[in-house]
Formats: sequence, C-alpha cells, structure tokens
Amino acid sequence: MPRIARGAVPSPNIWNTPQIYELENRAADPDGVADAAMRALRPWDGATVLDIGCGTGYHLPGYAADASRVIGVEPHHDLAALARRRCAGLAGVEVHAATAQDLPLADTSVDVAVARWAYFFGPGCEPGLRELSRVLRRGGTAFVIDLDATRGSFGRWFSRTVPTYSASKVEAFWDRHGWQRQPLDLRMTFERRADLEAVLRIEFAPEVAEQAIAETPGLELPYPNVLRWRHY
Repeated sequence: MPRIARGAVPSPNIWNTPQIYELENRAADPDGVADAAMRALRPWDGATVLDIGCGTGYHLPGYAADASRVIGVEPHHDLAALARRRCAGLAGVEVHAATAQDLPLADTSVDVAVARWAYFFGPGCEPGLRELSRVLRRGGTAFVIDLDATRGSFGRWFSRTVPTYSASKVEAFWDRHGWQRQPLDLRMTFERRADLEAVLRIEFAPEVAEQAIAETPGLELPYPNVLRWRHY
C-alpha cells in the first residue's frame, strides 16, 4: 500500500496510473498557454514558486528555469519520490510529501503558488485556501488551473462522469472568496493514438471514455480550462 499524507484528497487518475498521467502531462497545452497567462499576471523570475499537488514533478523543472526556489508538495509519497528523482540535478528545488491544507512552509514564504488540476476544485477546499493566505507573501499570487466543465466535449464527458459536479456552485464559491477567472483554450496533442485512448480512459467513466474515444478522431482534442487567480 502506498503511503499517503494524512488528510489527502485521493486523485482518481495520477495516483492509480502515473505512467499514463505522464502521457497526459506531455500532451496537455503544448503551446504553453497556461504558463503564458500566469506569467502575464505575475512573473516568477527570481521568485519562490510553490507547486501544490505536483505529482511526479512534471512542471517543476519549467518553474526552476526562472525561479530562484521551487517547492513541490505532493501527498502521495511514491509520487513525491518520483518528483525528487526527476529534479535531483536541479539546484533550488525541493519536494515535500504533504497536503495542500497542511503545507510544511513558513508564513509569508512564497511568491507564486500554482495548483494545476489538483485539490482546489471549489467547495470543500477552504482549509487549503487558508494555507495559501498563510504562506503567500504580500504581492504574491496564487493560481488554480482546472478543467472548464461548461465548455466543449471534454466538459460534457466530465459532467457525465461526475454528475454531482455543479459548475454554478463552483463559480459562486470562487466569486465569494474573491478570486478572478480567465478562460483558457488549451489542447491535448498526442504522438500515438493508443496514448490518447489511454488518457481518456483514466479521465472518464468507462462508458463515457469509450464514447469520447469514438468521438475523437486523430491525435488531438480541445481541452477547455479556466485559470483562477488571487493577488495577495
């Protein structure tokens, strides 16, 4: 049994199939739209960057190219170990096995926090938001990137897989907490058809995944997201 940090919210995809999720990370947003949108709002050159729910550390080297310090936090100990291995040769990068609601960081120690498809899905994530308020420095910015369930085929497949998800309640939650939003028109592009199909099968319920595969010709599909942010 893998070791999991206490209080972690289970991930239905990367926790069970990290090798396939690696393919998804490689495929998602090849144009760098999400990073460009964040940088336009708050650059991280020379900053301390926190990646919450960093998984196997896929995005940590990219942050480390410009940031002075990069901190990955991941509640799944095995994934955190993979993230450490990935970043072993990079100066200024550290990875902790911990949760978003109990960050092992000092007060006002972070300039930029990013949660990409991890933990901050709306109602219920208040403990994590309190931790963001604690660790962000004045002038810092927190970003949350998530699927936009209101748009496109991807949003429709997600809504069928998670029928209890309420996009309107999620929007009301973020508005209430003072966060802003920006739609992101991302895409996924794959090298092999088998990889695309494998990713769809870890993202959606079995019957929905098979429909998504049937509706998706070729090696690419639109991936509508939303960027949420708050300046501190």
